[in-house]
Amino acid sequence: MKKTKKILLGIIIFLLGLLIILFFIRLLSSRQLDDVSPAIPCEKELLDKTDILMIVPLYDNVSIAENQSWCNYILSLNKTLALHGVYHTYQEFLEPREEDYIKIGMEEFKNCFGFYPKIFEAPQVALGKENRKLLEDMGFEIKGWFNMATHKVYHTQETGDFAIRFGKIRITNKLIDFI
Repeated sequence: MKKTKKILLGIIIFLLGLLIILFFIRLLSSRQLDDVSPAIPCEKELLDKTDILMIVPLYDNVSIAENQSWCNYILSLNKTLALHGVYHTYQEFLEPREEDYIKIGMEEFKNCFGFYPKIFEAPQVALGKENRKLLEDMGFEIKGWFNMATHKVYHTQETGDFAIRFGKIRITNKLIDFI
């Protein structure tokens, strides 16, 4: 009986240690903002406090390059910019894609910012193995579930109950500190 309790206590201490390590990794890691597009409203505070902006090049079939003032503004923030899908449709990269499909998003990204993206994250982090290989063969650094676990990742339209915002949680429109 005592041996079982010691083993259980050891497992609990080990798991708590892992959680504490993960907490500090996330505390010190860069912040990422997903779903960035001129067609998706975003609070300035989110844009200012994040380090990596995941750009959707053709949200609702509208190119980001059509809004050059937005492109210039995003560039002026001096953040790391990455490709977040092409059209940002539900599970867009679970079905097999061709290189030409990805190049459509890359071209719109380049038309907006003047350079091609080097980092890719699939919408909803849903990326099939075939598409992962294709993107890696195209030279992309892939952000996925591990990145989500080790970095603070926010979304442009986090609203409603339990929307996490930089150390606060929104509960029925009242801000309450959760840390």
